[in-house]
Amino acid sequence: MQDTLTTTGKEMRTHKRLPAEVNILFVLIGIALVFEILGWIFQGQSFLASIDRLKIMILQVSVIGIIAVGVTQVIISGGIDLSSGSVVGAVAMFAMSFAQVSTYARAVYPGLTDLPAIVPILLGLGFGGLIGLINGSLIAYTRIPPFIATLGTMVTARGFAKWYTKGQPVSFPTDGFAFIGKGMMPVVIFIAVAVIFHVAMRYTRYGKFTYAIGANQQAARVSGINVERHLIKVYMVAAMLAALAGMVVAARGQTAQAGMGLAYELDAIAMAVIGGVSLTGGRGSIIGTAIGMIIFGVIISGFTFLRLDAYYQEMIKGVIIVAAVVADVYRQKNRKKT
Repeated sequence: MQDTLTTTGKEMRTHKRLPAEVNILFVLIGIALVFEILGWIFQGQSFLASIDRLKIMILQVSVIGIIAVGVTQVIISGGIDLSSGSVVGAVAMFAMSFAQVSTYARAVYPGLTDLPAIVPILLGLGFGGLIGLINGSLIAYTRIPPFIATLGTMVTARGFAKWYTKGQPVSFPTDGFAFIGKGMMPVVIFIAVAVIFHVAMRYTRYGKFTYAIGANQQAARVSGINVERHLIKVYMVAAMLAALAGMVVAARGQTAQAGMGLAYELDAIAMAVIGGVSLTGGRGSIIGTAIGMIIFGVIISGFTFLRLDAYYQEMIKGVIIVAAVVADVYRQKNRKKT
């Protein structure tokens, strides 16, 4: 009997020592191998051997990955943010209007052209922070459900993006501003953002408070955490990261349009959930979200590689998202049983 208990205890300790990110990494490897095998069967070539394909894959999802880092923090805190995609469009339009060259005759602000790149970037981040402040304040002080508050902001921000220049695109940025979207810079920016917030979430009071609020908001309040003020910080961070993503995508295309970022918030949430972030709050990590982002990229790139029609891709992507949520529900049940 004693031997059985000892063995069981050892198994439980071994299971606890295995990080959740490792399981997600195994899923990533499994999916990549499936596409590798299908590639040889249906296309007669390797899926993983093409460096150019892998670069394009990472580049495609890196911008949404920046948003996903912010969305991860919101979900861990027990909330949700549906406004990220609209923030991308609104900030892209706003920031680009201060990043235009003087040689463009139809500049939005003719007297404010050829500005250093830092000016539109800071203005864009400030605008994003303002949107996050509105989101956080509505949720923290009026107790409106995050779904409703951010849904309202989503509609309003998209409306602003269309109104700002009456639906006209904003183009011709300075070289300094365009630089943040050139080549692999979006990937570099994502890595920098992911590293910063991995450290913040794991080793600072900001991260500890975020996890505590998501796990049990009332207990966090009783322990002395100013829940309302911290939630505002979390939503501001998420909106500012969405703003940064908006500027990167505008710089990459060297133009800003009101429709930019459409449905980005759903993809960002999907990356977080696939990466093991619990929709009930209190669990998840930036590393898991980063792996989820790569899984998302592998799936999209794999479907394209196999020449699967776009509408099939959307349907299968929806099934994967639902499956990830179902898996999260079962994980929560198993934890409660344990």
